[in-house]
Amino acid sequence: GARAPGGVPAEPEENILYFVEKHSPKLAPWQREIVRIVRKLAQYFYPQAHTKVMNEGWATFWHYTLINRLHAKGLVTDGFMLEFLQSHTNVVSQHGFDQPGYGGLNPYALGFAMMQDIRRICEHPNAEDRCWFPDIAGGDWLKVLDFAMRNFKDESFIAQYLSPRLMREFHLFAVADHAAKTQLEVDAIHNDEGYARLRRLLAAQYRLDQRLPDIQVAGYARDGDRSLELRHQARRGRPLIEDQAGEVLKHLARLWGFTVKLQRADADGRVESVQACVI
Repeated sequence: GARAPGGVPAEPEENILYFVEKHSPKLAPWQREIVRIVRKLAQYFYPQAHTKVMNEGWATFWHYTLINRLHAKGLVTDGFMLEFLQSHTNVVSQHGFDQPGYGGLNPYALGFAMMQDIRRICEHPNAEDRCWFPDIAGGDWLKVLDFAMRNFKDESFIAQYLSPRLMREFHLFAVADHAAKTQLEVDAIHNDEGYARLRRLLAAQYRLDQRLPDIQVAGYARDGDRSLELRHQARRGRPLIEDQAGEVLKHLARLWGFTVKLQRADADGRVESVQACVI
């Protein structure tokens, strides 16, 4: 709903630690400084989360490429290469969904495979590559990789460069799980339309705003009980995990010093109370 004139905050604030640092009624100056340091560190690492696949893939690709170049020039031994290849294989291994240790797509595996594939498309393109990647097929792979690293993040990198060949190698397909249906449905298979849809769906999984709940400071009862009101935008980002949300509220209430309330706003703007942590 609309905020009263002079309300705090004037607009919803998504940087919760910043709001705590500036407005907590209870924190001593040295405690505010600790919150500021944690906030600054978190803000520094936030962009890194947008490029995890690209960063891991870039590092692994160049490690692999340079070591193989050294071996080709006779500057490292066969024994050294065997040790390196064993380590490299472990790093880029991709567990199947039904295997122990599976945790989704390994960013090292996907990133390295995409870097290698871009080089292949540039150096040895086939008819499929020329159809899907007419701008880079047969091009200079060093320039293409440099351009990609400077201008993309994981979401857009996958949307731009993931090839049908890699989708087949990783055995990717889409499964639709609709609440109204009792059975799962294979929703994208290996044809041109399916490849395009798979690429869009996978790219969307690397959108950070889809992987995190959207929670903002909606109000601070400065002239009342000093409670802090948070609002979860349920139509955006991940849904809340209720027990984890409760633990986070406890920590936040300790920093705030007074009651912290969590509300949920649905797609129509209706607001309902979810949890509260009373100090």
